Amino acid sequence: MNHIVTVQDAVTAFADFMDPTDAELDAIEREMPVILADVDLLDAYIVTLDRTPTELDERRIRRARRRALAARVTLVNRAAGTSLSGGAA
Repeated sequence: MNHIVTVQDAVTAFADFMDPTDAELDAIEREMPVILADVDLLDAYIVTLDRTPTELDERRIRRARRRALAARVTLVNRAAGTSLSGGAA
């Protein structure tokens, strides 16, 4: 029989030095609306896992899907606006 051992000490040995950088925290902050919209969408799906979706459930899923898509579009447009350099050539 093979024993399964954990590598907890090896994984967390450098935890004090593995804090996120300011750039990583800024990226998470920029993506937070997308993350929250995705959580709302998952919540809408989870509600319907063990039952047939009602009309209200379907509307909630559609609204959550639209919010998630809008959040992604906003994030992409913001990223595209900041990555453009200077003016026209």
